[in-house]
Amino acid sequence: MPETNIHPTAIVDPRAELDPSVVVGPYAIIEGDVEIAAGCKIGPRVLIAEGARLEENVVVHHAATIGTIPQDLKFGGEKTILKVGAGTVIREYVTMNRGTDWSGHTLVGKNCFFMAYAHVPHDAVVGDNVIAANSVQMGGHVVVGDYAILGGGTVIHQFTKIGGHVIIGGGLRITQDIVPYAVIGGYPLEVGGVNIIGLKRRGYKLDRIKPLKEAFRFLFKSDLNTSQAVEKIKAELEQTDEIKNLLDFIENSERGLIK
Repeated sequence: MPETNIHPTAIVDPRAELDPSVVVGPYAIIEGDVEIAAGCKIGPRVLIAEGARLEENVVVHHAATIGTIPQDLKFGGEKTILKVGAGTVIREYVTMNRGTDWSGHTLVGKNCFFMAYAHVPHDAVVGDNVIAANSVQMGGHVVVGDYAILGGGTVIHQFTKIGGHVIIGGGLRITQDIVPYAVIGGYPLEVGGVNIIGLKRRGYKLDRIKPLKEAFRFLFKSDLNTSQAVEKIKAELEQTDEIKNLLDFIENSERGLIK
């Protein structure tokens, strides 16, 4: 690796595998059993801990801590990993833990954006293009779908599942699953409707959004319970890919749904 890419004050374990193009800033620490792919930039005072795997063009800003051991009393020192997808940006003081033997890994998708002080816990699975605003705090085993936007200061209970294309307001406490395509906010917490603006920005046409609006009406704006609403959705609505995704999510929910 060219000497100019690694600041002289940085500490890089010789067992770490860094592409020659990787840039490492002042006082950064990179432990052994780390893999960092081409185009990555590691900022000053960053810690990349054992078990971290960074794909191409990941940018890690000042004092973030990536790949440290789980905050889980059951963790026994087993060999696990944290994988961060290509193009993801990790801002100041973000923390990301590797997995436990429950799954063996924590997975963060491609082109995500984690703002300052956000936390990604052990055994989490975060999809592609996710935005986590400042101080988003996730509990262990959380699953977040593609294109979800998590408002600043939001706290997410362990094992909670958040569907794709969801947008969540700031400063909220999430203790149950959130169906895909939803807007979440208010006190008490509720589904405000379909994330129409977000879907349109991603190229969804009205003919794909309209069935979702009808499904949400059955689920969240009627007197039907969830089972009754699901039966009505199956019987009366076109079974588009989005409707199938919605129904699959509901069927696999284990914590119940925010209504």
